[in-house]
Amino acid sequence: MKLSAVFSSSCYSSAIAKNALQPPSVITLPASAFLPPLSRKLSCRHGVSYNRLSFRRNSSFSSTAVSSSKSDSQSQGSESFFRDTLRSMETVYLNRNPTAKSILELVSSVDDEQICYDHLAFRTFGVNGYGINSLASLFLDYGYTQKEELRFPAKKLKALWFSPPNSSSQDGGSGVNGPLPRVFISELLVDQLSPRAQEIIRKYTKKSGSGNKYAALASALGSLTWEKPLYSEFQQLAGESEYSAWTLVNGYALNHVTISTHRLKSNLRNIKSLNEFIKKNGFKLNSDGGVLKVSPDGLLLQSSTVADSMPFSFSDGVVESVPCSYIEFAERLVLPQYKSLSESEIKESHRRDGFEVGNADKIFESTSKEQLTRRA
Repeated sequence: MKLSAVFSSSCYSSAIAKNALQPPSVITLPASAFLPPLSRKLSCRHGVSYNRLSFRRNSSFSSTAVSSSKSDSQSQGSESFFRDTLRSMETVYLNRNPTAKSILELVSSVDDEQICYDHLAFRTFGVNGYGINSLASLFLDYGYTQKEELRFPAKKLKALWFSPPNSSSQDGGSGVNGPLPRVFISELLVDQLSPRAQEIIRKYTKKSGSGNKYAALASALGSLTWEKPLYSEFQQLAGESEYSAWTLVNGYALNHVTISTHRLKSNLRNIKSLNEFIKKNGFKLNSDGGVLKVSPDGLLLQSSTVADSMPFSFSDGVVESVPCSYIEFAERLVLPQYKSLSESEIKESHRRDGFEVGNADKIFESTSKEQLTRRA
């Protein structure tokens, strides 16, 4: 059976759908609630048409809320709201990044089981309360656990990752309707930048006022909590820190989602096979440090596409193409102490967990000018 990427058509807020299809705009606060976006059909450059991406096994993609396994109705409602929020973030991401949509369609055309997300990733400014904590609070409130910190001195970044609650696992669901993914949130160490770069970032976060309190809402709406910047300021930041320039124009939008390859059922569960499949279909993979990024222990294998781009209207009237987001792939191998288990006995907990600085450092380059402009 083939699984087609057709987004379902529940009656949702048209205002959110409009934001999802446009470059980031300034968010008007306070907003009343998170609402899943209106379905709208899009055509990808690789000839695949979509409305809205939310997976359902052996059928078209569905936007129906996923029931919690918890017994009490209040907990079910809470998880439903949380997944609706993730679904809105996912929709903004997919509507702006045709490569991600096309690849999800390609993978599902071969692998007709579920497609699970290994993790979701976000970028933030580590200043004025706009760093990791501004987004982490949502996930912590819904049962996530803070794990290790990672440092990237050359990029002037730090990151934290968060593991999902053990009680939340959806059998047969895909994407944000499936097992809840890990979350990876990084922040730029603004104090380590040049005085001019700091001035630009502080200017916009200050103008945002209390926008950091609405980080998750901004991500779900596809909006900036600060004013659109001047093109000259974007260029200034890009020359010093491409991460900072990306965050200035994308804000809290999903930086990438990651397909968990080992959870696939076809031959694509091997990340090397998946990489070859993606390249043969005309997509460009991030080659920084090699296409396949391997942790020192050999148990975490990662790769990613090069980011899509979109036109952005700067506040001074200049319209220029800026990098958006990309899609990543991760294969987590079984830990040595569980090698004796049969395939049917192996759970996610038996596999390599966490993240690796060396791998992540190269994955960050998926939005770099060098990767966006190189030949396939």
